[in-house]
Amino acid sequence: MSRLRVLVADDDPIIRLDLKQMLANLGYEVVAEAGDGNEAVLLARSVKPDVCVLDVRMPERDGISAVAELVAEGISAAIVLTAYNDQELVQKATDAGAFAYLIKPFKPQDLPPAIEVAVSRFRQTQALHKQVKELNQRLEARRVIEKAKGVLMRRQGISEEEAYKRIRQRSMETRRSMREVAEAILMTGDM
Repeated sequence: MSRLRVLVADDDPIIRLDLKQMLANLGYEVVAEAGDGNEAVLLARSVKPDVCVLDVRMPERDGISAVAELVAEGISAAIVLTAYNDQELVQKATDAGAFAYLIKPFKPQDLPPAIEVAVSRFRQTQALHKQVKELNQRLEARRVIEKAKGVLMRRQGISEEEAYKRIRQRSMETRRSMREVAEAILMTGDM
């Protein structure tokens, strides 16, 4: 199995260096480093890491708004690092889509569980989003086909079964999807 690829974002170069070294020692590949949230998002878009580890308080753009963008765009899992342990900040990180929350100072052994769980949950979430999208597309195709069947039934005086059969046959003849055939029927009112 390949090593997980990590992007590290912290405005403190010493913390970034320490974190990078910890991650390397734990067997992770640090593929990019950023000093602020804007740079982190731009780098993440280009290098596509498995996980981004971001400090909360950074100049230009904080880690929480960067996490929100990374997760919304489906770029990678995101873990928030902070020295602050207040409930409001934890809630903001959760609302932004952070998959883990680590409080500084942390031990090297705290990283692998957070990273592995974050990446696993992110992949599961991405798979669910893909399934939902596919189901929505199939549902919409089904709606279009049902409407087209209705048009054929009214115009040609045929049964629902016959209308479906004709749409399916036309789909095979033209090598177009049944949805495309149904959309053409809806536009022209006929096959």
